[in-house]
Amino acid sequence: MQTEASKTYNTKPADIEKKWVLIDAEKLVVGRLASIIALRLRGKHLPTFTPHVDDGDHVVVINAEKVAFTGRKREKQTYYKHTGYPGGLKSVTADKVLEGRFPERVLHKAVERMMPKESPLARRQMKHLHIYAGSEHPHEAQKPEVLDVAAMNAKNTLRG
Repeated sequence: MQTEASKTYNTKPADIEKKWVLIDAEKLVVGRLASIIALRLRGKHLPTFTPHVDDGDHVVVINAEKVAFTGRKREKQTYYKHTGYPGGLKSVTADKVLEGRFPERVLHKAVERMMPKESPLARRQMKHLHIYAGSEHPHEAQKPEVLDVAAMNAKNTLRG
């Protein structure tokens, strides 16, 4: 027999209250930042985390073009895509992507690869990620609270 105190709590979609979080990505290490963002998007930072419910926050990231890589990953990290045609494998380095037209794609791909694979829930949670290359964003009306990722751990920022 279970008592009322020992029952497992499951979050229902009606009980969810999503917050808005603002992160300044300037000089933050990509992998560490992506892991914190994925944690927030899934809602794993909450005591009421339920794996099959979208109870994470909306995350707004600014200055995505100023993210940092440790070591020589900026020159060595390679992203691949396939055109669908024979011999259509294309590759580009992280350095080229950050200097290119859409530098926020580096961070977007890093977060996407830390989410659950190929599920409707992961796709819905990724829609709550808003990444901007510059310091301006159109989400001031939502009053996002600032999350200082650099203060969480000294390793989150690039030294020097």
